[in-house]
Amino acid sequence: MISPAFLLGFVLSTLYGTLFHFWRGGGIGRLIFYIILSWVGFWSGNYIANSLQSTFIKIGTLQAGSASIGAFLCLLIGYWLSLIRIETK
Repeated sequence: MISPAFLLGFVLSTLYGTLFHFWRGGGIGRLIFYIILSWVGFWSGNYIANSLQSTFIKIGTLQAGSASIGAFLCLLIGYWLSLIRIETK
């Protein structure tokens, strides 16, 4: 059985990645990229908040506030890094 906290986190992080894709655009590859970035950032933020015993917007065992911040930071950094173009001579 899936934990309700895991299910809520999965839905929220997927929603964040999808909304970021609608905002910035791109093809199906970009959508998958943004969703994976959002998952990584969300669960990293949740883990860090649990380690620091944070209570910022905590829903049960899910650190929703800190996890959301982690997802958005990961999405922004990943988007910024994806804009870098390497010139070949």
